Amino acid sequence: MSNNMIWKIKSFDEFTVPELYKVIKARVDVFVVEQNCPYADLDGYDEKAIHLWAEENGEVLAYCRIFDKGIKYNETSIGRVLTTEKGRGKSLGKQLIQYAIETIENRFRTSSVRISAQDYLLRFYGGFGFEDTGKKYLEDDIPHTEMVRK
Repeated sequence: MSNNMIWKIKSFDEFTVPELYKVIKARVDVFVVEQNCPYADLDGYDEKAIHLWAEENGEVLAYCRIFDKGIKYNETSIGRVLTTEKGRGKSLGKQLIQYAIETIENRFRTSSVRISAQDYLLRFYGGFGFEDTGKKYLEDDIPHTEMVRK
C-alpha cells in the first residue's frame, strides 16, 4: 500500500467540483460500465449523504455513502459501496466498511445499520455483524439481500 493514499469524508456541500466528478466517475465505472447496469446513479440522495472515500494520486479507489436514520431506512445506512479496479486486492473494502461503521457510531450515535447487499457479498458483510433479514429482491437484475446490524 503506498503512502499517497488518503481517506476523505465530506458532506455534499463540502465537495470540490473535481472531487464530486471523480466520485461520480468511480460509481459509473463500477456500477454502470463494469456491472453493465444502466441505472439512475444521480438519485437526489447525494445531497443528504455523508461521502467517504479513499483516493491515491487524485484517483478514487474505494467509496461509499452514509445516511442518517430516516433517509433511506428507519436505521442509518451505507450504500453505493465500491472498490475501483485500481483499488482492488488491497483490503480497502474492509477498511471502507469499518470506517463507515465508525462514522455512523460517532456522528449518529447508533450502531444499528441497514444495507442492501449484492448477494455475493453476504459473507463479507456478515464479518461486520450484518445479518440477513430474509428480504431478497432483484435490483437492476442483480440479486440483493437486505441486511441489518443491530
